[in-house]
Amino acid sequence: MHLSTSLPITIPVKGSKFATFLLKLLGWKLIVPGLPGTHGILAAYPHTSNLDFFLCMIAKSACGIKANFLAKDSLFKIPVVGWWLSYLGGSPVIRNSPQGYVKNIAQNMAQASFFWLAITPEGTRKKTLGWRSGFYHIALETNYPVGFVYLDYGKKTIGLTSFFKMTGDEETDFARIREIYEGKLGFYPENMSPITLWSPQKDKNSVN
Repeated sequence: MHLSTSLPITIPVKGSKFATFLLKLLGWKLIVPGLPGTHGILAAYPHTSNLDFFLCMIAKSACGIKANFLAKDSLFKIPVVGWWLSYLGGSPVIRNSPQGYVKNIAQNMAQASFFWLAITPEGTRKKTLGWRSGFYHIALETNYPVGFVYLDYGKKTIGLTSFFKMTGDEETDFARIREIYEGKLGFYPENMSPITLWSPQKDKNSVN
């Protein structure tokens, strides 16, 4: 059954010719027709290698999307590294925000005229029991659409062609997401986490 009908594209994108050339030189194809609006979340999967970040940065420049991304706050405290991450569009995850980091991110997004937030839902290059729920809660809190970025090393293709809003029905939402990523392979396919919500904290609590 086909579930992953996408929202219509309303904002075409166009980026750096040099970055587009560089991707082609590396043997990669980029498929990003545009965005459905000025605000949203980008979920990038699979994330199994350090190469993913660099390929995504080149792809970001090639398609011209000014996307922000989240990273550990400790990284921003490292000289030069913190500046570099901020320059690329990075923001630290402030998990001890008084109103909660999800509401804090939602507020920052709403205050901007254009804000697409890129997240790797696995949260790590290692295989886990599933996706962390941050992107899902941000999507529900803001009611912004989620775009699903894929890095398919099998076909050397980076794509962003599917967008839809989360309904809060986890089973239905993730069935659609799994359909989008069907057949896509990470650099290390054995490290691809299953596409389902998982909380490491809950696992920790269940052990204790």
